[in-house]
Amino acid sequence: MLRRGGVGSSNRGSNNPGTRSTSSVAGGGGGGGGGGGGALPLPLPSITKKRPESASTSSLPSHTNNINHHTTITEENDNNNKKLTPHSPPGSEETDISSSEGDDLSWISWFCGLRGNELLCEVDEDYIQDDFNLCGLQGQVPHYDHALDMILDNDSLSVEVDGEQHSETESAAELLYGLIHARYILTSKGLNAMHEKYKRVDFGRCARVSCSGQPCLPVGTSDIPRNGSVKIYCPKCEDLYFPRCKYQSNMDGAYVGTTFPHLYLMTYPSAKPVKPVQSYVPRVFGFKIHKGGK
Repeated sequence: MLRRGGVGSSNRGSNNPGTRSTSSVAGGGGGGGGGGGGALPLPLPSITKKRPESASTSSLPSHTNNINHHTTITEENDNNNKKLTPHSPPGSEETDISSSEGDDLSWISWFCGLRGNELLCEVDEDYIQDDFNLCGLQGQVPHYDHALDMILDNDSLSVEVDGEQHSETESAAELLYGLIHARYILTSKGLNAMHEKYKRVDFGRCARVSCSGQPCLPVGTSDIPRNGSVKIYCPKCEDLYFPRCKYQSNMDGAYVGTTFPHLYLMTYPSAKPVKPVQSYVPRVFGFKIHKGGK
């Protein structure tokens, strides 16, 4: 059993000169006239480590130097990735790429790639350059020469046409290309091009349930421009439907004509379905309705 202050009393009563009391150490130099007696305070060893004066800041590893080094490397990589040609403003690379792609794309490819023109195929330029194939179209299309130059990507067109006349020429070029297209798809090359689109079901499928998704063909109700929009013809039920895409419904039916789907099925008889169409039979409580009761 220890008494209160027992440890302190044992230190004060110690006769060993090699031991020093805790009170003498804590007192330092101010305890000369106190209870320390004649014991001199010994200097304590320095705990704090000083950095040598000769050592520079850069030679020591530090978190700050690592961050600065990482930042420098990152900036160099970014600068290498963002190198531009001399005297080129920022963003010029993207502009050059887009302009080069636009230059490679012909007017015919651009026009057929527009939304709603999926029913059209690309007409060969050789076919358009033959004046015999365009016989009779000059009187139907305003600005015929400028429209033909636009379709064939004639460079002189940008110098001769500008402003309001340019928009009129674009409309004329659309009309002229549509009429040329109606003639081209009746040739062997045109039928073959449309056959590839038919196999990809680019013209859509029949909306009739009994046709079971039969691929369809485009058709016009008139060969005269601005006299009806394009329709969808189903070879199975042999009926006409409106295109499902509203953009295709705005296309002139004369761009396809009234002959194409029937000539196509004669040229490619395998495209015409063999199975007969299943007719819907109305029933009341499971019984067929008599013809006289309809």
